[in-house]
Order: sequence, then C-alpha cells, then structure tokens
Amino acid sequence: MALAISGGCARQFVSRTGHDKSRRRVITTSCTLSRTQTGGDVVDWVEATSSFFERDSRPIMLFDGVCNLCNGGVRFVRNNDRNRRIRFEALQSEAGKNLLKRSGRAPDDISSVVLVEKDRSYIKSEAVLKIMEYIDLPFPQLALFLQFVPLFIRDFVYDNIADNRYAIFGYSDSCEIID
Repeated sequence: MALAISGGCARQFVSRTGHDKSRRRVITTSCTLSRTQTGGDVVDWVEATSSFFERDSRPIMLFDGVCNLCNGGVRFVRNNDRNRRIRFEALQSEAGKNLLKRSGRAPDDISSVVLVEKDRSYIKSEAVLKIMEYIDLPFPQLALFLQFVPLFIRDFVYDNIADNRYAIFGYSDSCEIID
C-alpha cells in the first residue's frame, strides 16, 4: 500500500492585468510527486528516478505500449522529431512505472500519455501540447494556437478518445515500439 506524502497534480490559474486593461489567463497543469510511503519506507521518486536525466536531459514520453493509437502516436512523433528531442518509454515497463510515480500517478495508471521532464511532468492534453512544442514545424505553432482552447474542453476530448482507444483502434499483445 502506498501513501502519498507530498506532490500530485496541480493546475495553476494566473490572471494578469496590464496597463491596457486587458486580462490574460494562463493555465498550466504540472504533476510532481516527491515522496511516497510504501509500508514503513519513504521513497523520494524524484531522487529514485534522477538517473534517467543524468546523462540525457531530453524529456521522456510515456505511452500505453499495447495501444495501437499510442504506438501510432509514437511513430508520428519520431517521424516529426528529426533532432530526436524526445525519448520514449512504455507505461507498462518498470522504468515507466517509476516515472509515473515520479509524476504523482499510480504505477498502473495507463489512462494518459505523460511527458516527464527533469523538473516537471505533463498529463493528458497538456502532455500532447508540450510534445508538439518539441517536434518539427508546424506543430509548435499549432500547439500555441491550441493552448487557447480551454483546458476542460481539451481534456474532455482527450478523455473521450483515451477511454475508447482500444475499441476504436485496437491493441496488440506487446509493445511494438523499442527506443
């Protein structure tokens, strides 16, 4: 049994008012989990997974390794990431489970793509937009445009696709993508 000590996912809403009386609302979702208590031991998951970022600071895209839609998404990102700015790891792998814990998620939660950077993590539509920022043109510009769609709408669409991904796209018996 694991007990979260600190961290989790947090959404920040920041409103700024300028001299021109315009208001700008910024919404960010980040997930972090610094420690969990398993039995009598306290595990600092940021420290426990720091080796993933010691020699390679590129972010890691966690994906459902048996989902055909997710595997297609990984192939799409690879084909549009000529500079290889993103690494990949299946959610079901041991490394993926540890990175999920680092991100404040349950180790068996395969409901969402997660992008793990050295200092923070992104889930659902926020992860998709952040991934788009890393790949080649025109996707960073598209991500900039899509960030103005309210988060609850983006996550509603994301959740509906994610909840039906096996029924629509099917699944395979094992992970097809090897990094």
